[in-house]
Formats: sequence, C-alpha cells, structure tokens
Amino acid sequence: MAGEIEDAIERADREAFTREPPKTLKGQIGYLLKQLGSAKAVAQELGVTADSVNRYRRGARKHARADVAAKIDDAVRSRWQPQVRKRRRKQAAATGGITVETRARFGYTAPVGSTDDGRFRRLTVRLPATYAQRLFDARDAGAGDQEMRGIIAEGFKDIYFQDGGGRAMGLSDVEINDIDYLDLDY
Repeated sequence: MAGEIEDAIERADREAFTREPPKTLKGQIGYLLKQLGSAKAVAQELGVTADSVNRYRRGARKHARADVAAKIDDAVRSRWQPQVRKRRRKQAAATGGITVETRARFGYTAPVGSTDDGRFRRLTVRLPATYAQRLFDARDAGAGDQEMRGIIAEGFKDIYFQDGGGRAMGLSDVEINDIDYLDLDY
C-alpha cells in the first residue's frame, strides 16, 4: 500500500487534469487496452480473466464488482494525462515549489534549555523548488514513505522552524510523525 506522501502526490497530480478520465466501464477498459496493448495484459493488471476484460470491452457486462471497479479506476487514473503530470512536476521542480499542508506531530532535537517535546501542529508551508525536485526524484527512485517524509521534514526545518536561517539555528533532526492528514499542491 502506498504511503501518505505517495497518496498526496497522486491527489495533486489528479487536480492537474485538463480533461476528466473515462467514467464508463467500457470507456475505461478501452483506454486500458490502448495503454497496455492486450486484454491479457489488462486482465493481469486488474486480477481478472481476459474473458472478463473482453466482456467489459464489448459491453456484455455493464458493471464490475466493486473491488474490480476500484482497480480499474485506479489503473486508468494512474495512466491518465502523463504529459500534464510531467509538465506540472517540471514546473514545481524548476521554479514553482510545492505547498505542503499537514496536521502531524513534529518532533525535533533542540539545544539544552529549550523544549523539544513533539506536538501536533497544523502547518501550510510553501517549500522551494529544490525540495520539490528532491521529492519527485525520491519517488521516481522508489523511495519509501519514510524517506519522503524526511525530505518534507527537512524543508519544514529550513523554511518554517528556522525561517530560512533567521532563527532556531541549534535545531536539528525535525521528524514528522502521526500524520493526521497531508496534502500537496504544485
């Protein structure tokens, strides 16, 4: 199962669509057949038989089981408008940056005499393009949720907690734990 960061990136990608993906079962299967090339490949992706895929394509079956319908929808949306996704990510990584909105427990290591108790915070922070680039590169390299959390935590440390180097210079090792929700926009 994908982690919170991966899901947030996927949601942000879907917000960028310029057209809606196919909604009908027949349209979705037709799109997947074009993308994957054969009923066998689509069936393997969805965990059904090639005969079922062909029945969906012909319209002999109008509705799929709920679990299969969810897999079909996810498969279509994950492949829909790859150029739009690529353009938005390129812009975020080059100049735009990425906005992270979250409610999570932040813990950190602080110098003696100050509190380092983790606590829930609701933050909306615009991270520079360098963090967006690192986040996308990590995702493309197959990084886990923990590694991507580390990139976002480092961005929060630099931008929010240390205000770009203007305060809390002794602060180190910011961690994001117990994510209540996390949303990205770029």
